[in-house]
Amino acid sequence: MGDPVLTDVPAVSLDDYAERARAVLPPDVWDYVGGGSAAEVTLAANRRALDRVAVLPRVLRGAGTVDLGTRLLGRRYAMPVGVAPMAYQRLLHPDGERGLAAAAGVAGVPYLASTLGSTPIEQVTRVGADVWFQLYWLRDRSLVRDLLDRVVAAGCRALVVTVDVPVLGRRPRDLRNAFRLPDDVVAANLPDGRDALAHTGAPGVSAIAAHTTASFAPALRWADLAWLRAQVDLPLVVKGVLDPRDAVEAVRVGADAVVVSNHGGRQFDGAPASVTMLPEVVDAVGDGCQVLLDSGIRGGTDVLRALALGAAGVLVGRPLLWALAVGGEPAARDALALLAAELTDALTLAGCADPAAAAELRTLGVG
Repeated sequence: MGDPVLTDVPAVSLDDYAERARAVLPPDVWDYVGGGSAAEVTLAANRRALDRVAVLPRVLRGAGTVDLGTRLLGRRYAMPVGVAPMAYQRLLHPDGERGLAAAAGVAGVPYLASTLGSTPIEQVTRVGADVWFQLYWLRDRSLVRDLLDRVVAAGCRALVVTVDVPVLGRRPRDLRNAFRLPDDVVAANLPDGRDALAHTGAPGVSAIAAHTTASFAPALRWADLAWLRAQVDLPLVVKGVLDPRDAVEAVRVGADAVVVSNHGGRQFDGAPASVTMLPEVVDAVGDGCQVLLDSGIRGGTDVLRALALGAAGVLVGRPLLWALAVGGEPAARDALALLAAELTDALTLAGCADPAAAAELRTLGVG
């Protein structure tokens, strides 16, 4: 699915995959993955804010050999990185969710499977990766209960509830493209995955947004999260938190981790960059839970920035989809290996022998 002129030369940064993916993807699929909501202010802010975070390196600390290993939700992983939950991965390559999950398994990092995955969760967990399931709250609670039973039976290691999508953000690129799912890509974890709403195009309408509006409950409350906590004996992660007060409330209802995230700039346009709020959330929860960062991570230096600001780890999204688009599972494996190499270099140059040491670094220019 790739152009040999582009893919024969090894990628040397994650940004290389974006350039190559744009050359091989249909323009409407590129826009669907790469775009944000409204004027895309928050989408752009994520990158600007990360670039403003300077990390003050230490010297003469003997950090010649770096161990990237870390613990997330009580389990040991090869580096403080997870594959962010992303919908409809078979849009980008036939390997889809199975390919990206397999790449995560090889890399020794968790793979977060989306409710809106285009491969059933049972098939995703069979590849052998540690899979965390990301839940969107459905209008019919009985469907939520059924989905939870499937998640547990499939062997998922954690449940990640996304809380920043009461409705899908208005995404002008999808509206202009009248974006819809092709017939062979479905919401494989939902009983109405082949709903005509997601596959029927109309001028000025996003079919995906129409399907999401019909499927998702717009009024999720903390009491619902408490109910969920009581249903499943899995680590619970709350994703989509920006306000420290919400992070504290998540801990109160039993969250084991929160993900500081603005949904990659795809939901409320005008929200702050995720990294801007990371230090406040870390301070607010203290030892109450782990804190992860999502939105805008594009390389090993960004991971180091997050660690220095107090995050236990990060979730990486679009760069891994671009790699999947370019070359399926093998390219996704290469992208994760490249990220590990970048993080090793960043930690070494900052004088850190492991991710935990990065928490002792000073940062400048956050925000």
